[in-house]
Amino acid sequence: MLTKRIFIVAVVAIGLVAAARAQTYPDRLIRMVVAFPPGGPADVMARIVTQPLGSILGQSVIVDNRGGAGGLIGSKAVAAAEPDGYTLLFGNISSLVVVPAATNYRDYDPTKSFVPVAKVSQNFEVLVVHPSFPAKSVQELVAYAKANPGKLNFGSAGTGNATHLAGELFKLKTGTDMIHVPYRGAAEAVTGVMAGQVELFFGDIGGVLPLMREGRIRALAISSETRSADVPDLPTMIESGVPDYVVQTFTGVVAPAGTPPAIVTRLNAAINTALKLPDVTAAVGRLGAEVHPAAAQDFAAFLAREREKWDEVVKASGIKIE
Repeated sequence: MLTKRIFIVAVVAIGLVAAARAQTYPDRLIRMVVAFPPGGPADVMARIVTQPLGSILGQSVIVDNRGGAGGLIGSKAVAAAEPDGYTLLFGNISSLVVVPAATNYRDYDPTKSFVPVAKVSQNFEVLVVHPSFPAKSVQELVAYAKANPGKLNFGSAGTGNATHLAGELFKLKTGTDMIHVPYRGAAEAVTGVMAGQVELFFGDIGGVLPLMREGRIRALAISSETRSADVPDLPTMIESGVPDYVVQTFTGVVAPAGTPPAIVTRLNAAINTALKLPDVTAAVGRLGAEVHPAAAQDFAAFLAREREKWDEVVKASGIKIE
């Protein structure tokens, strides 16, 4: 009985400490960890959103780049941090969805290590080919691929990257056999298309749009549910006959598991306020993405759906990240 009372007192004490922290939060510098090197898409997006957060929260918010191992080093560092709202992870589809599906790290599970805070942006992939490629539509591409099994190559920005997943999902949905060719980044992959090293690439709209407009690559379809205002004449994959084909790349903020709900709510409100600022919306738009203010619960539900979807693709394709 005494042991039980001590346990109850301890639990109550921990709850009181958490409540006190939430009431005074934030009272010191906040670190937004980006698990990728400076200058990359995730880093640029994080800096756009983080810049106004300091004035909104009344405390300095800095970006802390901890790249390496495909985002694993920085992600694990945040997972092990104190759950007090002062160390956050600016994640993306790779670090929050692909890693748990394609790795066997028993000491780290993103589905249990983090609490979702806020979705920041969403973006879509465009299927592009060389201008001289014989297929002029997705339907023609599928027919060509089926007539030439194993002879078409699609490039990606790396194994397990969203550009890789988009290609594997396409193969599953269309029943085609194509070879994956991983590059060291999206720029190299799209250059591979232009040089004729690979026949196709599923590229981020912000990265391929300038090349499309210059006529250096040709787009066949976009991975969104509805057409993009940036390329209104470009059909979606669904319109092109690939059922339920939607690939949404995204970024978002998560905190270590155990972070008090009041702090999560405070951070969510601050990030959503930042996303609604005209300068932030415009800057995100210039990257080919769009802001997506929503409640933390909505982001959690979104992550659950994405993990279920990509788990199936990873298992079917045999993707492994070592």
